[in-house]
Amino acid sequence: MYKTILMPTDGSPCSFQALEHGLSLAKALGAKVHFLYVLENPAQAIWIVPESVPYGLELLEDLKKAGEEAIAKALSLAQEKGVEATGEVKEGVPIPTIVEAAKGFDLLVMGTHGRTGLDKLLLGSVTEGVLHRVSIPVLVVRCR
Repeated sequence: MYKTILMPTDGSPCSFQALEHGLSLAKALGAKVHFLYVLENPAQAIWIVPESVPYGLELLEDLKKAGEEAIAKALSLAQEKGVEATGEVKEGVPIPTIVEAAKGFDLLVMGTHGRTGLDKLLLGSVTEGVLHRVSIPVLVVRCR
């Protein structure tokens, strides 16, 4: 049924709950998984003044390192569970980057914080944004 599963992660405990669930499913189905960490360049999201450029570069490196650590942790978890997995850190805007990546997979597994009301309005939801834009099935795992 599902032979290839995309599992985006942001390194949060909530996303790792989704990875645990997705890896159990992948193990049962004999599916391969691919972990994706989308690195959003802070220079594109905030206004940069010349004085902040050195810190901006340092921040980008710190974020890249966090992404690489999240992917390494996910790959280690997959190995422990006996699931064939690959992973990557990709720079971009989360929703369109995940939507584009999902085109090559049979299933997408993502976590959600289940925010409502003002929290949802202010913080947004990558999972919800992706859910409404992909054409493949999405398994959404609500964070406990």
